[in-house]
Amino acid sequence: MTGIGEEREELVRIGDAVEQLVETMARLRGEGGCPWDREQTHASLRPYLLEEAYEVAEAIDRGDSRALREELGDLLLQVVFHAQIAAEEGRFDLGDVAIGLREKLIRRHPHVFGELIARDAATVVRNWERLKTEEQTTEEKKDDLPRAMPALMRAQKMLRRAAAFGIDDRLLPASSLRQAVEAVTGAVREGRPVGSQTARAMVGDLLLAAVDLARRLGVDAEEALDRAVKRFLADLARNRPAGAVGEAGEAAAEARTSPSSMPSTEN
Repeated sequence: MTGIGEEREELVRIGDAVEQLVETMARLRGEGGCPWDREQTHASLRPYLLEEAYEVAEAIDRGDSRALREELGDLLLQVVFHAQIAAEEGRFDLGDVAIGLREKLIRRHPHVFGELIARDAATVVRNWERLKTEEQTTEEKKDDLPRAMPALMRAQKMLRRAAAFGIDDRLLPASSLRQAVEAVTGAVREGRPVGSQTARAMVGDLLLAAVDLARRLGVDAEEALDRAVKRFLADLARNRPAGAVGEAGEAAAEARTSPSSMPSTEN
């Protein structure tokens, strides 16, 4: 009974904190509030939303709990800010956002809130994609992958969805990885024009095949490339000639002291 009471108190504490946050944002946007906050729109806030999301990812990469707490707060500010703007326009508020999210989580987890059985995570992903498609309108299905999403991330999401719908792996790009590598290396040997349409197409095919390979291995392609870049910069920092200058040299020096490029000391 004590555990249930403590859990209830924690939920009340969280609810009160969110309510106070919403009230603070409403005051900042209201009469006598902050001139800068009052001028903002969904469009003007877009760069800050992306920036805060990347800063959350950076805090996760560093394993820095204090920074993660702060950056999650900054990201939450963007959610509250956008919801407040929408509320002022009579479209929706943060409560509507939360209700919609809760309903979606229940719908997309029938193995928890319903009778469906899901024995592993892969089954959960397949069910999620199937249910998502069933819920979408025709127009939503046509434009489901955000254009602002980084290309590697967008490609992996598309390929993951294709696999979830049962498309044979033999028809997906990783099956053509060897041919893609041979085409690119052959073009280099033959001295094909740099930057030509053909070269771009071949490199694009190679990258797509590599992303599909990452999907099959259960690896996030965007994260894998980021880590590879950091390893390369760290190696460059160790091996660069004395007095080397330029952007690559400066980046290498930064990578040498970057926490994310060093081996983890966590257990």
